Amino acid sequence: MQVKPIKTAEDNRTALARIEQLWDAEPNTPEGDELEVLATLVEAFEEANYPIDIPDPIEAIRFRMEQQGLEDKDLLPFLGTRSRVTEILKRQRRLTLNMIRKLNEGLKIPLDCLVKDYQLVK
Repeated sequence: MQVKPIKTAEDNRTALARIEQLWDAEPNTPEGDELEVLATLVEAFEEANYPIDIPDPIEAIRFRMEQQGLEDKDLLPFLGTRSRVTEILKRQRRLTLNMIRKLNEGLKIPLDCLVKDYQLVK
């Protein structure tokens, strides 16, 4: 096993190619250990160089709706009236603390997404 730090995008591509070769390695074998170390190095490199920003609240709500096959009317228990649902989804109204709590508890949308600031459309 010859493992080295991942410093460049080329190093990352090489490590990913090796991971693909090792993908079916058994745990607690030299190949399995190499796979584990490479996966850790790639994860650290990609988190540092290709960060993924959390979505804003409306993107998070729409994503969850798509995941669960929900329609606007399914948000009534969390947001209130039909007009309020429309205003929220069109970014014309902000989420209240109560709405954020209900969306987090009911739809399991992470709080860090729901409390992120976003632009209103006037």
